[in-house]
Amino acid sequence: MALKIRLSRGGTKKRPVYAIVIADSKSPRDGRFIEKIGYYNPLLARDHAERLKFDIEKAKAWMAKGALPTERVHRFLADAGVVKKIVRNNPNQAKPKAKAQERAKERAEAAAAASEAA
Repeated sequence: MALKIRLSRGGTKKRPVYAIVIADSKSPRDGRFIEKIGYYNPLLARDHAERLKFDIEKAKAWMAKGALPTERVHRFLADAGVVKKIVRNNPNQAKPKAKAQERAKERAEAAAAASEAA
């Protein structure tokens, strides 16, 4: 059984509140879970004390048993100092795509033609 430490969505429409749960990776996101270890309210300010609450000791215990955190929960654990932060770098994502490159090339050619004509 592959275990995940992940978020389970609750709350109302456009007012999400997430529970941090231990669940089987095959169970539905908001469905059956093994244990609830905390909660996360993204609508509160980042420095608000009630934005994120979870039991670090339970998270460590479940990780020792083989539970893997999702990316968001991994970030929470890294901020708490439990795990090492994952550094992500994808320089290709910021590069313009093909159509944007074509438009830039056309603008450069038009600017070059305008400077030659002047």
